[in-house]
Amino acid sequence: MKRDPKGTIAAGHQLTADAGAEMLREGGNAFDAAIAALAVACVCEPVLASPGGGGFAMIRNGRSGKTKLLDFFPQTPRQKRGDCARGYRSITADFGSATQVFHIGPATVAAPGFLAGLTTLHESGATLSLADLFAPAIKIGRNGHRVTRYQHYLSTVVRPILTATEPAQKLFAPSGELPAAGSVFFNPGIAEMFSELARVDWLRSGVADQMLAEQREGGHLTREDLEGYDVRAREPLCIDLEGATVSLNPLPAACGTLIRYALTHLETCDMPGMARSLQLTDQARLSANGDLAKLLDRPMRQKGTTHISVVDAKGNACSVTVSNGTGNGEVVGDYGFMLNNILGEEDVNPYGSADWPTNTRLASMMCPTLIDAPDGALVALGSGGSNRIRSAIFQVVARICLENAELEEAVRAPRLHVENGHLDAEAPGADSEISQLKDLFPDHRIWPEKNMFFGGVHAVRTDGSGRFTSVGDARREGVAVIVA
Repeated sequence: MKRDPKGTIAAGHQLTADAGAEMLREGGNAFDAAIAALAVACVCEPVLASPGGGGFAMIRNGRSGKTKLLDFFPQTPRQKRGDCARGYRSITADFGSATQVFHIGPATVAAPGFLAGLTTLHESGATLSLADLFAPAIKIGRNGHRVTRYQHYLSTVVRPILTATEPAQKLFAPSGELPAAGSVFFNPGIAEMFSELARVDWLRSGVADQMLAEQREGGHLTREDLEGYDVRAREPLCIDLEGATVSLNPLPAACGTLIRYALTHLETCDMPGMARSLQLTDQARLSANGDLAKLLDRPMRQKGTTHISVVDAKGNACSVTVSNGTGNGEVVGDYGFMLNNILGEEDVNPYGSADWPTNTRLASMMCPTLIDAPDGALVALGSGGSNRIRSAIFQVVARICLENAELEEAVRAPRLHVENGHLDAEAPGADSEISQLKDLFPDHRIWPEKNMFFGGVHAVRTDGSGRFTSVGDARREGVAVIVA
């Protein structure tokens, strides 16, 4: 097997990044690496990634130089079936300092796009077989992996969901307790799923059959919803910054529009300057001025996300963000994963179990991003972090394009977020900046340390001459691997 091209990957878990790096070593490209990493993320990051969810991928073809956005986010069912309340129930998640109500059950499931997204990504330029690409996920699912501190924390937050049903508890807490950090977690069911999907199209597999079987008691999904789902290719929302072209997630996703607004209203790149720009964006969002009024057209969901960035030596790039909501509490057959609970989120369904619009592609705050620099460099980046995604990407992009910051410097720099007039900020180094931020925002919280609250920007860069840089955001246990 040939040994070109090489590249780099950044992701939210060591094994996720390692799987992508393995594909690069074996001659695969950025698309191959992203597919392998996404499959492993479903095994090692199950609270954030699942075959039952969906996401967005910003991809660049190195040969043509063309960039496009693949929207494989969940779609609401075509019709509401039966008693919607029967498959809809509430649980309370404990974040330590606060609690939050989540809704789970068959009635909270939107049509998933994850597996259709993998298929489209493979067709977009991958060179290795699905059997090769799914091999790491299959191996890890069967042999087990050690649970990280971050993944353990996430599982404890949504423990009521991971133990909501007997099959879920058997999978995620087989001893009665969730696996502790450092313990080994096995998922042979998801290994079997990927083994099956390496041979058979997912719509003709037992996986699709079991998704529909899980929907019989109060769910809305039908075979028509699964077979009628389409991955949508969209033109990126672009902005020029000092000669660099920044490609952002377009409508109906919201984040790209908000980031572009913030960048066009940015006067200085210090912390107060960024805070003022985010303040203007927040005010415009709340009043729905101009293009931001279009953000009101569709219900929004924005919880539980992870991100993967890859570039290779031939100029291919894939920046992909995925989510499963928080999972609906029901395991799909013996396949070791949950479908999403996106119809249960209050942003989508604010007034009860059946308030959502039918047959609608949902909006999101996820924003996989590419930067084509005037010197030929190519950067892929993105973040998890709910509504803080827009602030995290805005600040990293501004530092790269407007301050010529190195990748690691841009990601590691202190971060802030403005929401409904309230400021959250990681303590910057200069006391004068802290004082200015407090004066600008009487309603504020200054965080003494960097925190996962502010997202996890995983970013990679190639200079176009075979040299790579990458960084995984430590705020969310990010990992970067360079295959030179």
